[in-house]
Amino acid sequence: MKKLSVVVPCYNEEATVEAFYNAAVPVFETMREGRYAFEIIFVNDGSRDRTGELLAALAAKDKRVKVLTFSRNFGQQAAILCGFRHCTGDCAVELDVDLQDPVEVVEKMLVKWEEGYDVVHGRRLARKGESVFKKVTAKAYYKFLHGITGIGIPCNTGDFKLLDRRVVDVICALPEHGKYLRGLESWVGFKQTFVDFDRNERVAGETKYTLKKMIRLAQNGIVSNSSWPLTLSFKCGIILGVLSLACFITFIVLVCCGIALPFAAWLFPALALCTSMLCIFNAVSNLYLSKVYEEVKNRPEYIVAEKINFEEDVK
Repeated sequence: MKKLSVVVPCYNEEATVEAFYNAAVPVFETMREGRYAFEIIFVNDGSRDRTGELLAALAAKDKRVKVLTFSRNFGQQAAILCGFRHCTGDCAVELDVDLQDPVEVVEKMLVKWEEGYDVVHGRRLARKGESVFKKVTAKAYYKFLHGITGIGIPCNTGDFKLLDRRVVDVICALPEHGKYLRGLESWVGFKQTFVDFDRNERVAGETKYTLKKMIRLAQNGIVSNSSWPLTLSFKCGIILGVLSLACFITFIVLVCCGIALPFAAWLFPALALCTSMLCIFNAVSNLYLSKVYEEVKNRPEYIVAEKINFEEDVK
């Protein structure tokens, strides 16, 4: 019997964990006519509410439920990676605890996996409960990311996808820190496909993915997968140089036409352009210096404070 691992990150989700368990377990028990064993690995990402208490209660009554608790909040990507490193299934699925990604879609993913696909992306046709701003910015971001990286990171996909065991092992073995999993899952290659679905609204609570966290994730996706920002200094230098030259030519023409210009008219545009170039160059250098700094520290991406039901593998 093959085994499915379900990795579920949780951060302050006391309103959803029990609803997820009650909705997911009956589906997994009958999935593919009961031919799959399964484990649900909840990763408690430093929650400050009753999430940890509720997860411990679920694990106490069902040994198929496993819980990893972080010492503090390390972020969703770290939580997913931790789940990957502790899962024992022949394939693994990333699922949000808020049930926005329908659990029933996992069976369709398994069908594609049985057909020989190693990565099955969940592709959202409709995104209920999400603002127009989030939809528009997400679409623009992935189009931009694809353009500068050359990696076919698919649009309208998130962390909801199925990965074959060997893909999970490859990703976990990569030595880099601050992994951008959505990019790596496409970068590793292998045979990939899609399953389309309509995304639901949250069953309860509010999203924990703030604008700040989305910006941080987007930045990590760019810096981790592309050297394009390094070319900005050259491009901006050319553009600003051309603009500066055009400005000075205009000033010369005005002087030739008898229009006197004070010294400040020549000085301030030149100083402003030079200052802008220096700021841009410094910002780009600092962006990559920050990335190097994080790598050199070589700190772990997360710290597990507690494990539940990992003493034995329940078949």
